[in-house]
Amino acid sequence: MDGDSGPVGPEVALLSRSSSDITEQILRCESDMTRAGTFRAYWLGCNDFGYTKKQATRNSSLSVGLQQLGTFLACFAIWPITHRYGRRWALVLCSTIFVIGAIIQTINTHSFSAFLAARFIAGIGLGGSSVVVPMFSSEMAPKQLRGQIGIFTSYWIDYGVGKGISTSESKQWQIPIGIQILPAALLGLGMFTLKESVRWLTLKGRHKEAWESLQWIRADSGPDAQLEMDEIRLGVETELREKEGFQLSELYTKPENLKRTVTAAVVFIAQQSTGATAFATYGPQYFKLLVGSKGNNDLLLTAIFGAIKVAACLTFVIFVAERVNRKIVLTLGALVMAACQISTAAVVRSKPPPGDATVTSSGIATVALIYLFVIAYNFSFGPLPWPYVSEIFPTRIREPGIGIAVSSQWLWNFVYSISTPYMIKNMGWGTFLFWGIADLASAGGTWFWLEETRGRRLEDITHTTDRAKSFGEDMRYEGDEDRDIGKKPGVEIR
Repeated sequence: MDGDSGPVGPEVALLSRSSSDITEQILRCESDMTRAGTFRAYWLGCNDFGYTKKQATRNSSLSVGLQQLGTFLACFAIWPITHRYGRRWALVLCSTIFVIGAIIQTINTHSFSAFLAARFIAGIGLGGSSVVVPMFSSEMAPKQLRGQIGIFTSYWIDYGVGKGISTSESKQWQIPIGIQILPAALLGLGMFTLKESVRWLTLKGRHKEAWESLQWIRADSGPDAQLEMDEIRLGVETELREKEGFQLSELYTKPENLKRTVTAAVVFIAQQSTGATAFATYGPQYFKLLVGSKGNNDLLLTAIFGAIKVAACLTFVIFVAERVNRKIVLTLGALVMAACQISTAAVVRSKPPPGDATVTSSGIATVALIYLFVIAYNFSFGPLPWPYVSEIFPTRIREPGIGIAVSSQWLWNFVYSISTPYMIKNMGWGTFLFWGIADLASAGGTWFWLEETRGRRLEDITHTTDRAKSFGEDMRYEGDEDRDIGKKPGVEIR
């Protein structure tokens, strides 16, 4: 195992490889070079951020960890902003902040401190959007379609630039970093094509706009949309009556709220403790640990890992997500992941890679186990925690509740981002054993703790639909007073 392998994240892995390779070439040729040539070669070797191979583990940890620290802090800062100004403008702000950070990263400042600061700035935008996006999705998507998928293309970009661009060229790392500006910008610009959240507009008393937003997002103004609007308005009105004098302490002083908050936080801690996020971030190092390294094989295996990840997630969301019990799927997924990780640990311990890039049967077996692991992850703890957490909170505590829950996700992402390079370096096969034990714990916690939410409206989960039925009354919409919804007298909520 190469304990001092280069940093990752896509961009940092390539940076490390560039500086270390150039430095080694300089040392071999130094005796034959003129003084000026030697100086220029060392100047080239110090570009672009001036650190050595021995510093790779530390810099890898910092480069990834500081971004996660920014996301963690943003989770607390964003919810009062989205509460006051709405989901759309909060996402525009988050997108702008991320793009600024990504631009600074892409510019070759020759300052590793500036690069780290930019990672932190980008993390703020990323963390804020990670709170608002699931909130916005859960408030606008019908119950039949709620779900979330992340598509990661950076692995193939990494492989492409690693294979096709020389390690001495700055654009080898600038391209992977710069491309991340595109989806962030599309998120911010895309908000201008969407309506504001129906529930947020209703919460602010802007009922005409809320009804227009619901008609637009559903492309329907018939009885089903009218009934859904009734339920949303009654749910929000009920929560507003209860929300007077709200204090954050209610999240932990009221048993039901404490249960929801703890459940949401633990679900995300379990997601991070599967090992999948660490593998997604430090894939090349893990594959070096499993099969050694030759050429760009580590990047190729990581790219295939990403492709399997996307295919598995798409299959799950399209064909499986709303057809199975979430509690069972999460439990089974954790058990399969545990079996894969523990088996990988056993194989690597008993038959470690030879170190000369020779492909062995044990190496092939461990790669297959990791690919099976990522399939299980994307059929369970990959996509499901996001909609699950957004579904278990009532409107009264949804914003701070989701903020705390997602902050726990980024906090543990930060913990594992900082520690994983050192785990790989010092624990070796024990790293896989650690993830396997954590997966077993997640399986037990899921089975004995979680409540099923599949196919239920937010109003059902928080028990506001039962209240609606007890009224036995219809409601009118502002700006649509002439429409008779039912035979009984209407109730207008202002």
